Amino acid sequence: MNERLLEALDEAKRHRPGANAAARVLRQALRAQVGDADSLVRLHDAVLFLRAYPHSRRVLDLSEAILSAFAKRVASLASSGRDLSPFDHPEVSGIAGTSITTDYSYDVVRWLKARFGRSVSIDWDLFEATDRLRALWPAFLPLLEEEALEDANVPYVEYLRQGRGRSGDDLSWLLDRVGRFPLPPREKAERFEAEDLSVEWLVGDTRFTRTRLRHGRGKLFFHDAPLVRHGVSIEVELATPPLPWRRLSRREGAAVVEMTREATALRYREYYGFTYADPGSVVRLEAGRGLEIYLMGLERERRLPLRAGLAGFFVKNRVPVGYIEALALFERIEVGFNIYYCFREGESSWIFARVVKALNQVLGARSFSMDPYQIGHENEEAIKSGAFWFYRKVGFRSTDPALQALTLREEEKIAADPSYRTPPGTLRRLASENLLYEIASSAPVQSQITNRKSKIHWNHFHIRNLALAVNRRMARDFAGNSEAIRRSSEKSVSRKLGLSFARLDAAEKTAFSDLAMVLDLIPNLSRWSREEKDAVSAIIRAKAGRTERRYLHLLQRHARLRAALIRLGSR
Repeated sequence: MNERLLEALDEAKRHRPGANAAARVLRQALRAQVGDADSLVRLHDAVLFLRAYPHSRRVLDLSEAILSAFAKRVASLASSGRDLSPFDHPEVSGIAGTSITTDYSYDVVRWLKARFGRSVSIDWDLFEATDRLRALWPAFLPLLEEEALEDANVPYVEYLRQGRGRSGDDLSWLLDRVGRFPLPPREKAERFEAEDLSVEWLVGDTRFTRTRLRHGRGKLFFHDAPLVRHGVSIEVELATPPLPWRRLSRREGAAVVEMTREATALRYREYYGFTYADPGSVVRLEAGRGLEIYLMGLERERRLPLRAGLAGFFVKNRVPVGYIEALALFERIEVGFNIYYCFREGESSWIFARVVKALNQVLGARSFSMDPYQIGHENEEAIKSGAFWFYRKVGFRSTDPALQALTLREEEKIAADPSYRTPPGTLRRLASENLLYEIASSAPVQSQITNRKSKIHWNHFHIRNLALAVNRRMARDFAGNSEAIRRSSEKSVSRKLGLSFARLDAAEKTAFSDLAMVLDLIPNLSRWSREEKDAVSAIIRAKAGRTERRYLHLLQRHARLRAALIRLGSR
């Protein structure tokens, strides 16, 4: 493929206004011959970017015309005997006409198999760890242990195929047998995942590819003006009018959840918030400029003990462009943000600012924490991309005073010499502690339950500190017996709150059991006012509610509980 044409496509992505020039180079690309896999990947991602950020309707239509026939280009390359390995990299995987092979988890494999049928199978050519099968397969293949326990070179696949006969394919039969084990779901998953099987997904020429995956009904937005890439301010975005939003029906939510799983699996990934998303919890926000944001919570049985877990997904002009994973407690939310590689030259900072606005508007989040990994701690990709400065430029600050001072010194160097680049070693130091962004109204927090104010902040809080405090108490007072500390905490907190454990339903009992171990660490809980205790009881019930949004909103109203948990979690 002509290098000059590929360079022209890259230029078209950046040059705005320039609708006519972009359309002209796309018409050339529509007729261009396939060269090699690397060039084809570059063509694909440049065109997909233009589909998400089109200058005009003509540019959008030409982009779709190229993408809709992309599987033919891949097939032509394959028939010529060219190397197709460049399609396998996670940064570019999922292109129409290709396949994906990896070791997905049990639940994702079950979903893939149910969703895509015979397009998903075990890749036995890649399987070498036959010893892993010895522990599981004798449970459903009679007399396999005769060889498995003593002999080498056991023909496991032959046993499997003789045992299943004509009933389904290898993967379907194996999933069915594992599913029949009289074990809890998590233990079934552990048994299956211990086999370390590689699963191949032939994505083919379907709409379930990175090339053709689309979602949303929002109004299209054409970008025949410079993209919003610089000077983005979260504070400014928060001051704009509220984003229109609504909770989707369960059917609509299920379609969104399926789309998030598809987009994730296409990139060799899986995320807890998508794998176990609750279709009944999905909300959609119209964020402007062709951006739609979807937020979703976890299925009730998959929720975390303390934090509210959620995920977010965003589409730009109906093209999936990125996602977030988030964990919330009171008004504090830990956010992991990612724009897919193909779209990182787009309006990433502006999208992030709109996501912050959405989380504030829907969940009441006012303190946003960025984990060190996100900005480069043990994450060289983030160091190379300058992730620290991405978040610093939109208003985040380090929670460590020494690193705040280092940040200011680096900013002075950049101001004095625009060509200066922060050395990787300095970026690694800056990435050693959390970054925080706080909306001004988050301090102090005014409780609507008591008349208290709290000036306690989140700078040094970590959820791990709460868990470690519970474990220290378990070792000290209960000889390391987890069941004993759980039962003792249930009784103690029930008595202190005046809450009847017996009257809770099953989900509420689970929520209470987890929270009780932390609540029992709070000094003088028994001396809280009746109103404060009743509010804690309402929070416990809300943790097991239809969604966790009410749980967060009730937490945010309880200043005394907030202060107590921040103190415990900041040690």
